Amino acid sequence: MVNCQPSTVNRQLSTENKDNPTTMTTYNLQPTTRHGGQAYNYIITGGGCSGLSLIMHILSEPSLSNKKILLIEQSEKNLNDRTWCFWEEGKGFFESVVCKQWSSAWFHADGYSSLKELGSYRYKMIRGIDFYRYCYERIASSPNVTVVHDKVVSIQQESDGVRVFTERGEHKGGYAFNSILFDDPLKQKNVHHLLQHFKGWVIEAEEDVFDVHACTLMDFRVGQQHGTTFVYVMPLTKRKALVEYTLFTEQLLKDDQYVEGLKNYISEYVNDVKYSIVEEEFGIIPMTSAKFKREVGNTIFIGTAGGQTKASSGFTFMFIQKQSAMIVEQLKKTGKPFHHPSTTDRRYHWFDKVLLNVLIKRRVPGDQVFKKMFQKNPIKRIFRFLDNETYMGEEIRLISTLPTIPFLKAGFEEI
Repeated sequence: MVNCQPSTVNRQLSTENKDNPTTMTTYNLQPTTRHGGQAYNYIITGGGCSGLSLIMHILSEPSLSNKKILLIEQSEKNLNDRTWCFWEEGKGFFESVVCKQWSSAWFHADGYSSLKELGSYRYKMIRGIDFYRYCYERIASSPNVTVVHDKVVSIQQESDGVRVFTERGEHKGGYAFNSILFDDPLKQKNVHHLLQHFKGWVIEAEEDVFDVHACTLMDFRVGQQHGTTFVYVMPLTKRKALVEYTLFTEQLLKDDQYVEGLKNYISEYVNDVKYSIVEEEFGIIPMTSAKFKREVGNTIFIGTAGGQTKASSGFTFMFIQKQSAMIVEQLKKTGKPFHHPSTTDRRYHWFDKVLLNVLIKRRVPGDQVFKKMFQKNPIKRIFRFLDNETYMGEEIRLISTLPTIPFLKAGFEEI
């Protein structure tokens, strides 16, 4: 679904907005190599959303304040290279870096349009550069955290912990929390694979055209010839908004096809207003039913590498926060970070497989699936379902609103 989020997103962002500089200072940079005995309690390999989120959760737990942490990240994270959007109830862990939030959201499809009041939820946006600055500023005031800019080559399990090898050395630790995908999950057999891919523009119009109080969560009033296709719109001001053309398909489009989709949508649904492109981005997120490793020895996989990208929607940000909180809770209670999947996790994995089956085999057009979902369910039930937080009665009520025969066929195939 809608993704300005995902830590797995390969986004390429160009920025021309001088009011939002894209440089920053990083902190506690000590590119030292440690050998011999255990130098760190926790080594975090990969400093994207999941790695930095985990560090921030650890630093917020007083009982872990004496733990030595090493973060290994190849880049300096000094660019506004991505945006995360997500819904949330109340104030969240990263509330101070939320740049915009909305209390209502539009859903559009052929023959159906509805402005959904989000109730206790808010749809929120965090810019990558704000997130990185916030995390590194906290790291700067935490002498127990060391940051090394290097490329991780491999992680070796040892009897008393882990050894992480980089291009310029090696580091010993008690546990490794890894967000790097060393293996390609798309190579697994007998699993479903879709790509969520999108091109987005932050545009600035010459007149007031956007309602800053409501975002557009999904707008399917665009051509569906390539597969499940929609646009979402995140208004930042009355004249500025992120407009993103998104597809759930097996193949990517040519760049000019994304551009055409954006231009046509703005022309038809943003009053054909004159505008300039302030920023642009492109992203690809794997939507796959492949199973990801949770742990190997004393290495715990986090983020997309640990299965935190929801297979049927691509949502990642809030699943990362849940995983980070669970890891810290386990460290606090037991001194060990392990957390094993529940029967509920397995049930939701099956739901994801069923929806991927329906979309890939085109049993029902994707826009009609989401139309039925949003037309016949309260927004809270939808959000809870997509967050893997519903109880069985809610799931039955939501699933019963979807096209029965196609989903039954897909369900039996995925048992």
